[in-house]
Amino acid sequence: MAHSFPFGSAARMGPAYFPTVISALLLFFGLFIAFRGLVVNGHGIDRFHLKPLFMVLASIALFGLALQHLGLISAILILILFASLGGHEFRVREVLILAAILAVGAVAVFVYGLKLQIQIWPYYY
Repeated sequence: MAHSFPFGSAARMGPAYFPTVISALLLFFGLFIAFRGLVVNGHGIDRFHLKPLFMVLASIALFGLALQHLGLISAILILILFASLGGHEFRVREVLILAAILAVGAVAVFVYGLKLQIQIWPYYY
């Protein structure tokens, strides 16, 4: 998309300069890392675990759904609970403490600090 904008130069950057340079650097480093991974001997790839991947992705999707209907605090509790279910160790007390700290921090930063219009608790009709 950036190629349709004027590129400019390093001294006078156009709107396409930064996205083009960043994407070129990402492409270069990606190819370098992929090539190095194929050439260098090392440990083989372990068995792929689907449960952690699924639980983290599901927690993000549930957060998005819950934020609108249940409020920020409930959505963060759901996010942390489901994401932690994907790990090897699950301790309810630690997860609840972490979720409470993150919920209070998110409300402090986003609602009170940045003044974003996010409902904290679900509205009762």
